[in-house]
Amino acid sequence: MENPIALADNDLRESAPVSFGIRPSRETAIRAVQTLLAYTGDDPAREGLRDTPARVVRSFDEFFGGYFQDPADVLERTFDETEGYDEMIVLRDIRLVSHCEHHMAPIIGRVHVGYLPDKRVVGISKLARVVEIYARRLQIQERLTAQIANTIQDVLKPRGVAVVVEASHQCMTTRGINKPGVDMVTSRMLGAFRDEHATRREFMAIIGG
Repeated sequence: MENPIALADNDLRESAPVSFGIRPSRETAIRAVQTLLAYTGDDPAREGLRDTPARVVRSFDEFFGGYFQDPADVLERTFDETEGYDEMIVLRDIRLVSHCEHHMAPIIGRVHVGYLPDKRVVGISKLARVVEIYARRLQIQERLTAQIANTIQDVLKPRGVAVVVEASHQCMTTRGINKPGVDMVTSRMLGAFRDEHATRREFMAIIGG
């Protein structure tokens, strides 16, 4: 097995999100993981690690697939035949798996999403998909919370949106200060959820907050 090498200017490249331009090739990514394995002090060529670089790159395709999806597109198909329903719609306990952008350690928790429709509603699975797309990127929890709420507000244009995220950050619980059992809670309230205390209280009661 060849020694890991650094990224060269003439490496094969693939197209990537416009947000940062050019994406390194899969071969380059695999060599980068080989380098990191060697940095740990282990031997990337030993049997147990021989296929690890390719596995890690495949897992990155899953963990960070949100960069290649547009959450606004997910919300485009809505339904108008609601018989005038205009009460709160809440999806509780959406499982969250993300990664912090500072240490690339997992962020694991749950998300609660609510909105007050104005004529249009969206399939509930679409709300979970919006959470999933933003979660499958390198994140900080504050930005993740705002992105989910802002996208729902911008696309559906409801009378209000509420998002609460509760999550454990492995960069804090398994390293550094090493404080397991600690959750971080963030919220974003827009429209009626921000302006009307009764609406916000109803949402918090529904999600058990």
